[in-house]
Amino acid sequence: MTGVVVQAATAVESAPVYAAMVCAGAAAWLMAGRDDGTRRARLMLAGAGRAAEPSPRRPSRPGDLAEFLRARLGTPSGQAWWCVLSGTLLGLLGESWLPVVAGAAAVPVVRRLLVKRQRGKANDHRAAAVIELCAAVSGELRAGRQPDRALLSVGGIALRELGDAGAAVLAAARFGGDVPGALREAARTPGAEGLRGVAACWQVAVEGGAGLATGLDKVGDALRAEREQCEELRALLAGPRSTAVVLALLPVFGLLLGTAMGAAPVRVLLHSTAGLLCLAVGGLLEWAGIAWVARLVRTAERSGGVRRGEEGA
Repeated sequence: MTGVVVQAATAVESAPVYAAMVCAGAAAWLMAGRDDGTRRARLMLAGAGRAAEPSPRRPSRPGDLAEFLRARLGTPSGQAWWCVLSGTLLGLLGESWLPVVAGAAAVPVVRRLLVKRQRGKANDHRAAAVIELCAAVSGELRAGRQPDRALLSVGGIALRELGDAGAAVLAAARFGGDVPGALREAARTPGAEGLRGVAACWQVAVEGGAGLATGLDKVGDALRAEREQCEELRALLAGPRSTAVVLALLPVFGLLLGTAMGAAPVRVLLHSTAGLLCLAVGGLLEWAGIAWVARLVRTAERSGGVRRGEEGA
């Protein structure tokens, strides 16, 4: 009995140390940042000389510190580290290292989900930019501009969402290049698939003399109708998603209720064999339920024509 008490006391004393180590690592990551690309650029531009390392910018005022933390934690990688901080807090409250390990293991999974969600939003912005491009170029054509001049006049803002592919389209229009080919190349960007229709209309207008404005109007209307259908389907799926989230959080509310009643469910789960077994089985069932609901939602979105590509909106 004395040995068990000594082991429990040792575990209690070690938990804050482990938590402090995790917090220190997270703080070091936030302060150091990821400047590998910037450093490589400085080395390339330095030539034979030595690249000058800029002095680190340290936040000197509370406002600067808040902006610094917002910039760091606003990215998917920064947001994923909240899992470690949450696991550390639970480890301190439950006097166990298991939540810290679980939080660290959840970081790559959460980061991947957040990156997929960010890609989905970027794809939606590109799809909206293609619709805007069709409407803007059509309006300029009906005002009497030539196709290349119309694309250069109003396409800069819409094509900015496509990055280098959009810049290639503008360059082809400015210097008399293959605009349909550049549009087809840009259509390979996730979310910008509608540019294939724009490229086809442009090719027909150049070779056969057909009205480009009319074709762009039809392409824009088709893309707009498809986008509205996708948004309507997502609105219908918002209810099942919210229900799944509430059901997934019910065990957490149960733990909080048990703690408020003085039953100490967290201690039972983390410091007993039966509790660890229940925790493992419950975690597997929770994961299976979430995965099943997510698969149902993905199947409904695919059948409804919602573009997901690399996204995970």
